[in-house]
Amino acid sequence: MASAPVKFISIFFLLSPPSHPNMIGVCLPLVTRSIPALSPERSLFVIVKSFASGIILATGFMHVLPDSFDMLSSQCLPEQPWHKFPFTGFVAMLSAIVTLMVDSLATSLYSQKHNGILPESVGGGHQELGVVGGGGHFHGHIIVVGLRKEPKVLELGIIVHSVVIGLSMGASNNTCTIKPLVAALCFHQMFEGMGLGGCILQADYKLFKKAAMAFFFAVTTPLGIALGIALSKTYKENSPTALITVGLLNGSSAGLLIYMALVDLLSADFMGPKLQGSIKLQIKSYVAVLLGAGGMSLMAKWA
Repeated sequence: MASAPVKFISIFFLLSPPSHPNMIGVCLPLVTRSIPALSPERSLFVIVKSFASGIILATGFMHVLPDSFDMLSSQCLPEQPWHKFPFTGFVAMLSAIVTLMVDSLATSLYSQKHNGILPESVGGGHQELGVVGGGGHFHGHIIVVGLRKEPKVLELGIIVHSVVIGLSMGASNNTCTIKPLVAALCFHQMFEGMGLGGCILQADYKLFKKAAMAFFFAVTTPLGIALGIALSKTYKENSPTALITVGLLNGSSAGLLIYMALVDLLSADFMGPKLQGSIKLQIKSYVAVLLGAGGMSLMAKWA
């Protein structure tokens, strides 16, 4: 197989520490924790986090969702039911609703367990759960973010996407397609890693958990490529089974990523006390969101 050496070289390149785009991207925000200007209390941290949130939002809208549309509307699939119903939008919607359910139920269980104190918000501090007829009251804008849950949910969506990308590349036999894809993939994975790393940093995990999450993200694309090579004789990108399975996975990942980016990250930050208290900081953060989303959208041209 003429394309096999290129695939093995790409695995080595994506795994080697000096050039590892996944590891560089996810570790960059974590390393900057030691820089005083980027501590969570500083305005610059909020701006960097907004940039990371923009990356995650664009990953869902510009990469994962279009891939799902392409696969589930492929001419290789039978007209009934795949061309008669928008399965991608439906699955993405269900995924967002399920993510909301998990978010809401986890918050309710947390508040019941801790006597009405909601999880920490991005703006800092705790929030008391107001009860009708009781003495409870709200501290600031009630937007609940379970910080220790967010990166895990985000990583799930990003990992599915990364494995799928690697699988498609590993199963492909077109050398002309693979070579430019490796270069584009490096930038793509680095940007995704930066988005995930920013969220891991905000959650303030212990070192072992940070390292474990960074490691799992780092090996996903090479693992997908290796799996694609192993399955290249049986896995066919345009077979109905592959298109349906990967298309549905992409649709669910897109819904999850879009919900997390808009609700748990961007909305929580922009409606929180820190940004609500400064129009100037809001404008800077919006610019950061647009830059992050724009950069990741540009990557969609190649990967």
